[in-house]
Amino acid sequence: APEHPMVLELMTQDEKASVLSYIQTTKQKSELERISDKEKTGVFTGAYAINPVTQKEIPIWIADYVLPNYGTGAVMAVPAHDERDFEFAQTYGLDIIEVIKNNEESKAFIGDGIHYNSGILDGLNNEEAIKKMITYLESKQYGYAHNTYKLRDWVFSRQRYWGEPFPVYYDEDGNSYVLKEEELPLELPVLENIRPSGTGESPLANALEWLYFEKDGKKYKRDTNTMPQVAGSSWYYIGYILKNHLGMIPLNSEEAKKELDKYLPVDLYIGGTEHAVGHLLYSRFWHKFLYDLGLVSSKEPFKKLVNQGMILGSDNQKMSKSKGNGVSPDTVIATHGADALRLYEMFMGPLEAEKAWSTDGLDGAKRYLDRVWRMFDFEITQENQASLEKVFHQTIKKVTEDYETLSFNTAISQMMIFVNEVYKLKKIGVNQARAFLKLLNPIAPHITEELNQKALNHNEELIYSEWPTYDEKFLEVSEIELVIQVNGKLRAKVNVAVNLSEEEVTQIAFKEENIIKFTEGLTIRKIIYVPNKLLNIVVS
Repeated sequence: APEHPMVLELMTQDEKASVLSYIQTTKQKSELERISDKEKTGVFTGAYAINPVTQKEIPIWIADYVLPNYGTGAVMAVPAHDERDFEFAQTYGLDIIEVIKNNEESKAFIGDGIHYNSGILDGLNNEEAIKKMITYLESKQYGYAHNTYKLRDWVFSRQRYWGEPFPVYYDEDGNSYVLKEEELPLELPVLENIRPSGTGESPLANALEWLYFEKDGKKYKRDTNTMPQVAGSSWYYIGYILKNHLGMIPLNSEEAKKELDKYLPVDLYIGGTEHAVGHLLYSRFWHKFLYDLGLVSSKEPFKKLVNQGMILGSDNQKMSKSKGNGVSPDTVIATHGADALRLYEMFMGPLEAEKAWSTDGLDGAKRYLDRVWRMFDFEITQENQASLEKVFHQTIKKVTEDYETLSFNTAISQMMIFVNEVYKLKKIGVNQARAFLKLLNPIAPHITEELNQKALNHNEELIYSEWPTYDEKFLEVSEIELVIQVNGKLRAKVNVAVNLSEEEVTQIAFKEENIIKFTEGLTIRKIIYVPNKLLNIVVS
């Protein structure tokens, strides 16, 4: 981490200026910005460390994605087997040494596997290798095993009526007691007035009949604190599954176990990067607690996590009332329509990226939908148009795959290509037209449903219809566009024949003027070739 106290001791005189400058730059960033999926940055300190196992020199870099409060604030990078380290190594031309076999060289392999190129760890899987390495380091007194906990204090500052009440009560002397297990759950009282009490206590202080009670001849007062909304949202996905017409299926019942086994873990979790140190952290904690109790059968609550990027104001700043750069969805819907708003948001860029709002872009989305509407004024034939078949099936394949990977912007681009081809022909087959509407429907449901009913005379709603399928025979290609990178950065694109060998593609790449420019005088460390997709030349 740039803030690590040893950085100032380790940096050499030659690298001092760049190191100090980078430290200052890092101070301007929030923790969320540093852990986001943006391009990884860092600087070399000029110093080296000796790997105690291999006795090899390792260059010491500082990078903002390493946080000072994570572990010791210093990590041993493993570019071949960590996604962030892999990106960093590619950017700066650092060695990427595999110790677990990876069949896909264009990205890091982060799964379990059998070690090789690892000395005493050869032939072991991850768990076995970790145990053996700890034993080895402790025997040599190089290090020792240590648990690091990521949970942070959770402040229950927001007091709401609908929060979970504390199962705690007090006697007249102020002594506290906890409800027995058979007395749980402690349910909220029914209140007409759920506004703050005015005393600084939660609204529960207004529920006098619930607040005060007698037990064994003694008077007691309940605690009026409630857990905040995040507590409930830590297990809301379980609540949805257990909800029924009677209320909730008891969590410890056989019926609950059957339902939870059927639906968990959740397939996809979408949330901003702030969830990584907030809701996501605690929902995992709650889930693992329930797993230890045997109430859920999956160790993790979510299969896949996607952090969507924030939409900024047109000034590239976070939208806020104080800045006056916010955009009201109601206003946009009134002027452009809900479909145009949805389409524009999905077309702004990759889902994970931050994007600045642009009225011009919104206007463009509206123009495209108008273009789709006018497309149905063309001749609609009973048979498919043969000249559209290739792009038609390409569009089905591309959009289907892009939806699965949440690549909505590129799915929309492909649909735009299809519409352009229809405009050239000025006719379209009815099955082609309806399939296109199905593809666009998840993003623009209103216009597509209306066109389906009014232009195609179909009564079945698209949302309930079968998804289109493509025919492979229309997808055969003889030429592809190959991306050529130098140290992971795009430097050229060339059209080449499909299925060329690495040697053939490399020869083509080094005839490109821009590739020569960015590799001339440098040493080629590695060539990474993903057939029919990209060639990455690693130099230093």
